[in-house]
Amino acid sequence: MDLLTPSIGLIFWTAIVFIILLVILRAYAWKPILNAVKEREKSIEDSLNAAKKAEERMASLNAENEKLMKEAIIERDALLKQAREMKNSIINQAKDTATIEANRIIESAREAIQNEKTAAMSDIKNQVAQLSIEVAEKIMAKELSQPGAQEDLVNQVIDQVKLNS
Repeated sequence: MDLLTPSIGLIFWTAIVFIILLVILRAYAWKPILNAVKEREKSIEDSLNAAKKAEERMASLNAENEKLMKEAIIERDALLKQAREMKNSIINQAKDTATIEANRIIESAREAIQNEKTAAMSDIKNQVAQLSIEVAEKIMAKELSQPGAQEDLVNQVIDQVKLNS
């Protein structure tokens, strides 16, 4: 039963050994352990602060990225609008140029047609006059081939000239 009820000597020596152990641990082990715990605590705190800063920086970057995206979208829309306006302007200008050129070509064709028509009419008139002269010559030659016909013709012309005067 000695093991179950300790004697005062055993308690004394156990307490002395425990105190010596505490002194030795305090002198050699606790300072390094506490320093390691403090360093670990500081490291964790620094890591948490760095994580908070990184999170704030990410939030700032996200806001900046969204702002840049909105600006890029606005700029893209403006460029597309400007491109559409340029396209419409170029198309309208091309239409106007084509219309002017078509009108010029039509007017030129009309002038050419009128010139050709005038030339054809002049040619037809010349041919009709030439033909009339030839017919008149043949008729006159036939009628004046008889001996008294020339005198009759001259008298008719003279009478007509007298009547017309």
